[in-house]
Amino acid sequence: MEGSLAPDGGPVPDTLKIVVAGGFGAGKTTLVSALSEVESLHTEEVMTSESVGVDDLNGVESKSTTTVALDFGRITLDASTVVYLFGTPGQRRFSFMWEELAQGALGAVVLADTRRLADSFDAIDFFESRGVPFVVAVNCFDGQLTHRAEDVRVALDVAEGVPVLLCDARERESVKEVVVELVSLVLRLELSGA
Repeated sequence: MEGSLAPDGGPVPDTLKIVVAGGFGAGKTTLVSALSEVESLHTEEVMTSESVGVDDLNGVESKSTTTVALDFGRITLDASTVVYLFGTPGQRRFSFMWEELAQGALGAVVLADTRRLADSFDAIDFFESRGVPFVVAVNCFDGQLTHRAEDVRVALDVAEGVPVLLCDARERESVKEVVVELVSLVLRLELSGA
């Protein structure tokens, strides 16, 4: 709010919201943790026998926890701008949270796992249908490049105007490049009036 003051007497910074979405086990919690300047908030719960037959663990057999509500992190760009990161749960049964988390978002990162690429379709469809700008970030687990970005674009049938990037969700610098690309996309869309 213009003219408001922060507790330290300075101006209240502008806030931007970015949503991180994608399939179950794609690395969303890891990405938010890698980028956040503060200890990120996670709503991770241990997976129990109740998830057997509900959650598909193919490709992520060693996964033992899951996000049940959201992940949250913060990045201060400068004295006047703060970015809040909201990570969504990956399983379809928690998709009702996506609507709430996406409300007011500047844009989104769809984190793709090439071991389970089809899990990306729900997030891509969600943001496309709501007109929320997004980039696709292909998580190169353990730093291993298994597919080229253009091959992933074709497999996901992502429009040419949507950036598809390779990243390592564990590496802060790699994830920063993804967020910079998202902000650049949003600015290009604003300037073009799209």
